[in-house]
Amino acid sequence: MNRDRVRRIGPALAVLGLLLLVLAGPGVRLAIWSIRFGFDLMRWGAYLGLAGAGLALASLLWRRPGASPWPAVLAIVLGAIAALVPWRWEQKAKRVPSIHDITTDTRRPPEFVAILSLRAGAPNPAEYGGAVVAAAQHEGYPDLGPLILSVPPAEAFARARTAAERMGWEMVAADSAAGRIEATATTGWFGFKDDVVIRVESADGGSRVDVRSVSRVGQSDVGTNAARIRAYLARLRAAGGS
Repeated sequence: MNRDRVRRIGPALAVLGLLLLVLAGPGVRLAIWSIRFGFDLMRWGAYLGLAGAGLALASLLWRRPGASPWPAVLAIVLGAIAALVPWRWEQKAKRVPSIHDITTDTRRPPEFVAILSLRAGAPNPAEYGGAVVAAAQHEGYPDLGPLILSVPPAEAFARARTAAERMGWEMVAADSAAGRIEATATTGWFGFKDDVVIRVESADGGSRVDVRSVSRVGQSDVGTNAARIRAYLARLRAAGGS
């Protein structure tokens, strides 16, 4: 393979790899292709990105005198991005528990009611997985726990609902008598649907808030549900009364 061909093919492969990476998520979100195919596109994009970056590096070292190095440099950057994003996802998945049901109360997890009909046919059940899931969560996310607020349950419920709305979730139900709020969160890239239930009850002269976030699909959520619960509790805590 001559140097001119290497100079052309490297950037082309890098751009194609990045394009597959960019399209993988929106294609799933728009139901153009399956989740499995979307993940396959990410993997193929990573391979093409690596190949493109490698060829671009070779063309950079093998370029003709006076030829601009910037096309090769750009191809190396684009190819590295196409490979790095899936690699980081894979590494993160290895660091967190392979579970998709996270709650601040593993002994008495908040239960879904209104959302059950929306989860009909979902691969992941709404029922909690029990001791095995609880043990995996405690090992992977030992920091997660309920939030105690020094305000009456009625006020805590109102704050909890406002915080949920400001998270950008789709509100499904808010039962003040039962102290239960249910909502659906949609992830940004792939558009995965994760369901959230918030329980507010009296505790120690104030209120206790528990949260549970469950993915509808996927064995591992790659830490998404735990991060969502942390962000929600931080928002609620910042509203005061804790």
